[in-house]
Amino acid sequence: MAHRKKNRNVGIIGIGQTKYSSHREDVNQPEMIHEAVSAALKDANLTMKDIDCIVHGNMELFEMIHQPDLWHVIGTGAYGKDCIRITTGGTVGATLSCASDNLVASGMYDVVMAIGFEKLQEGHTTGGITNMADPLWFRNLQTGALTGSTAYDIITEFGFDRAKRASMTYRVIMDKHAKRNPLAHRAFGLEFEQIDDYIRTSPRLVGDLQLIEMCSQSDGACAVIYACEKKAKELSKKPVWVRDHITVHREETFNIFGYHKDYPILKTHKFAAEHLFKRNDIKQPLEYFDVFEMYDPASWWAVDWLRDFFQLKGDEHLKLVENKEIMIGGKMPINPSGGVIASNPIGATALARVAEAALQIRGDAGVHQIPTPVNHALASGFGGTMWTVLTMLEKELNW
Repeated sequence: MAHRKKNRNVGIIGIGQTKYSSHREDVNQPEMIHEAVSAALKDANLTMKDIDCIVHGNMELFEMIHQPDLWHVIGTGAYGKDCIRITTGGTVGATLSCASDNLVASGMYDVVMAIGFEKLQEGHTTGGITNMADPLWFRNLQTGALTGSTAYDIITEFGFDRAKRASMTYRVIMDKHAKRNPLAHRAFGLEFEQIDDYIRTSPRLVGDLQLIEMCSQSDGACAVIYACEKKAKELSKKPVWVRDHITVHREETFNIFGYHKDYPILKTHKFAAEHLFKRNDIKQPLEYFDVFEMYDPASWWAVDWLRDFFQLKGDEHLKLVENKEIMIGGKMPINPSGGVIASNPIGATALARVAEAALQIRGDAGVHQIPTPVNHALASGFGGTMWTVLTMLEKELNW
């Protein structure tokens, strides 16, 4: 909802996440979701009686269970309550956050719980993505979420050696962050000194995109509780305020076939950032924000997207990575949680970005907490139809 257009301010007052893992065979879907719901309620010191509405989301095609929210009532606690189900691709979690914020800001509800989850071991994610492609146009092009086009673009602009080392440096930094996050799925103990070995030995997926640079699929759930200003101040000692968010998307076919180096397409990341920052009068986003939880499906994309999100010029985005300024304690910490490359329960992935950004503002991120004060945070979501969601979170209501 656009800045200064809200009927009511909205604060995040409860956060709950499960441990993210390749397989959660010890629980079924409602049981896994209940772990996150219980943690969020405990964090907010609430019970389900205090929740007015549940906003539930995942990629139901991946587990191949239609309307899973009906089954999950025994885990979400939604029995007898209003419940809305949302599915928007990789952006599901971010859309859950936006919808929850809007529902509270509109005055429809005072307290809303957003729940994102995925239990990808029970389905076929790549098969689901691939079969969503048009059978005529995409049969020889669609590789699911895998693409080497961004690697090609960065290599073309900056040369193979520099581009490849920047991508792998980013990957090692995310692993070091994940090692500090007890909930992260993948934390290998990667080292900068071994970058050349990773470049040489990691299997190739598509083009110059290697296995080590790509996110995996994870099982897990995330729940975030949103409340109107009055309730947030009553119920929480340190609510995190949702200042603004923006959603931008375009048709994938248009984006692929419409691109040419002499006629560049404006990317949704860049478009979203420009409009969000302009309407909030943020002229230097790299200086304004204290942390960015970015939806980074692969290290190549992450390196490239830094330029779009922070409106950087030339090779400034590469220098941020090369100088390790994106590490915890650096100029612009990116994904202290380890990001999507570390944990990717798709329906929860983008909601976890909002949750982790809020934890940083509260100072409750534990071992992966940024050592300096966090007053302004940015979180992003990304999906298959070039769909970008950007959310701004604030420590204080001073805008």
